[in-house]
Amino acid sequence: MKIIDYIPVHIKVLFRQLIVVLLLLTLSRVVFHVFNNHAFSEVSFYDYLIGVWFDAVTVGLLFLPYAIIFSFPINLSYREKKGVRILYKTLFVLSTTVLIGLNLMDVEYFKYTSKRSTIDLLSILTAGSDLKQLIFTFVKDFWYLALFLFLAIFTLLKADKFIAKRIAFSTKINKQFLLKSIIAFPIVIGLFIFIGRGGFVFKPVGVLDVARFVNTSKTALVLNTPFTMLKSIGSEGLKEERFYVSIEETEKYFNPIKQSNPQGILPDGTNVVILILESFGKEFIGYYNEGKSYTPFLDSLLGESLAFDAAFANGKKSIEAVPSIFASIPSLLDNPYISSQYNSNRIIGLPELLKRKGYESAFYHGATNGSMRFDAFAQYIGFDHYLGRKEYNNEEHADATWGILDEYFNPWSAKQMTKLKEPFLATLFTLSSHHPFFIPEHRKNEVINGPQPLCASISYGDLSLRLFFEEAKRQPWFDNTLFVLCADHTPGTVTEFYNTRTQLYQIPMAFYHPGGKIQKGRSKEVVQQIDIYPTILDLLNIKTDFYSFGNSYFDKSNRFSVSYLEGNYFYFENDKMLVFSQNQARNLYDFTSKDQVLNDVISNNSQVVKAYQNRLKAVIQRYNHDLIRNQTTAIK
Repeated sequence: MKIIDYIPVHIKVLFRQLIVVLLLLTLSRVVFHVFNNHAFSEVSFYDYLIGVWFDAVTVGLLFLPYAIIFSFPINLSYREKKGVRILYKTLFVLSTTVLIGLNLMDVEYFKYTSKRSTIDLLSILTAGSDLKQLIFTFVKDFWYLALFLFLAIFTLLKADKFIAKRIAFSTKINKQFLLKSIIAFPIVIGLFIFIGRGGFVFKPVGVLDVARFVNTSKTALVLNTPFTMLKSIGSEGLKEERFYVSIEETEKYFNPIKQSNPQGILPDGTNVVILILESFGKEFIGYYNEGKSYTPFLDSLLGESLAFDAAFANGKKSIEAVPSIFASIPSLLDNPYISSQYNSNRIIGLPELLKRKGYESAFYHGATNGSMRFDAFAQYIGFDHYLGRKEYNNEEHADATWGILDEYFNPWSAKQMTKLKEPFLATLFTLSSHHPFFIPEHRKNEVINGPQPLCASISYGDLSLRLFFEEAKRQPWFDNTLFVLCADHTPGTVTEFYNTRTQLYQIPMAFYHPGGKIQKGRSKEVVQQIDIYPTILDLLNIKTDFYSFGNSYFDKSNRFSVSYLEGNYFYFENDKMLVFSQNQARNLYDFTSKDQVLNDVISNNSQVVKAYQNRLKAVIQRYNHDLIRNQTTAIK
C-alpha cells in the first residue's frame, strides 16, 4: 500500500486546491511585475521562488480557518450533503478572491507608494470625503484588473470542479475514511501552523525577513499584499494630520530632507564604531551625578570625549533605538518602527549610504539571532554582516536568558572588527545590563552593588566596556576610528526623580577620537539619537543629500529632541520640555530642574509654547505623511 493511499481523499482535495491558489498568486505576481517592470531590475527565477515561499506562508496563515473547517473529521455522508459542499466552496472561493484581489489592487497602487499596501492604506482612503469617488475611479481606470480577477475566479471554479471529479468520494469506504480523517486532522492543522510561521524559526516570519533572501529593492515583488496586510493588523496606523495647509508650509519649521556639511575635523576614511549601551541611564553614571558611580570606566571615557549633558533617547525600548540611530527615524507611533506596518518603507540608512563611499559594515549583538529582528533590520538598512550568538558559537559564555555575556562578546567583537576592510562602520549593541541582571560568579566581587539589582548589572556592563577598549587598542584600526557612545534607552528605576517625564529619555551620549581630533568637553546642546546619523556624515566629510528627522550637532539652528509614548509627544528644546497630546500643548517643564516635583510653567511662557508647537506640529505632520506614503528618502 502506497503512502498516498493513507491520505483521506478530502485532504488530497485540500492540497490540490491550495496548489491552484499558489499558481494564481504567482500569476498575479507576474501581472504585478509586468505593470511595474521599471521598478525592478535583474529579476531572477530565484526571486520568484522566494516569492512562492512567502505565498505559501500567506496561504498557511489565511487558509487556516478554511483548513480547520474542511478537514474536520465528520461522517462522509454529511460531507457529501449539498449544503455542506456549498459552505466549503464558498469559503474557498471567498478566501482566494481576497488574496488575488489584494494582490491586483497593488498592481497600480504600488506606483504611488513604492511598497506593498498595509493596513495604513485605510488611513489614506478615509482621510478625506472622497472614498466613493476613489472606488469609482479605480474601477473605471483599472477595469482590466477587475477583468483579471474575474478570470482568476473562473479558473479557480473550473480547477476545483476538475479536482473534485478526479478524486471522487465514495460512501462505501465511510468507516475507513472517518478513521483516516481523525488521524489526519491534527497533522494537517499542525502543518498549516508550521508553514504559516515560516518553518522552524525563532519568531514567525515577518516583512523584514525578506532582506535575508533578496535585495531590498525587490521587496515589493517578492512579498504579496495579503501577507503585508496581515502582518500589519493589530497595529494602529498613522493618520494624516492637517496642522498646516500643505507639506510645503511645514518646511518653514522643519524639513527632513537635508544636506550634510563636512567639518574637516577628521581625516577622510575614518572608521566609525557605534557602541549602544543597553539600559545605561544617566542615573547610574557618575559623570552626570554628584553621587556614587557604577561606571568608573565610562566616566573616564566621557572625560576624554565630546560629551552631552542634554542627550535624549527617541524611545523607551531597544527595538526603537536602532532605526533612530541608523536611519534617523524615531518611533512616533504606538508600535516600534521595526514592528510597524511601515517597516518595509524604502529608507537609506547610514550603512547603505556609507557603503556607497566604500565602507564595509557589521552589526554585533550577543543575543540569540532574531532577537527583536535586529538581524533582519540590519540587513534591510544595508549592513554587510550581522554577528550574534550563533556566530560567537560558544554557549559556555552565555547567560541564563539573553545570550553571550558582554565580558566575552565585547572583546571578541573588537577582534572581529579587524577582519573588516577599512574604512568600516561597526556597531556593538551590548546585552548584559538587562533584566534579570545576571552577574557571573567570578565577577560578583568586582562589580559595584547598589540599591537596585540593575546597579550591579550596569557596573558589569561598564567592566565589559573596558574590556572592549582594552582589546580595541591592540587593533591596527583603533587610532583612525571615531567612537560614538550612547544608551539605547533609560532603564526602569525606583528613584522618584528619574521616574519623572523630564528624565524619562535622558541618556549618555558622546563622540570620542583616540587621537584627540574631536575636542573634548561638555556640551549643553540638546541632542538625540536621531542626530547621530547626520553628525557622523559631517564628521566623515561626506557631502550628500539625506533624509533625517534629526540634525547634525554642528547645525546650531535646529537643536531639539522628540519622543512619543502612549499618545503623548515629548518635545525638548533649550531647557524646556513640552508635553503635547490630542493636538494641543498640555504642559511645559524645565527638564534641567533637580526638583522631584515638576513645576508646570506653561501659563507663563505662551511665546515659547507657540514656537515649540510650530516645530513639533511640522515634525508630526511630515512624519505621518511621509511614512504613510513611503516618501522617506532624499536620494535614490
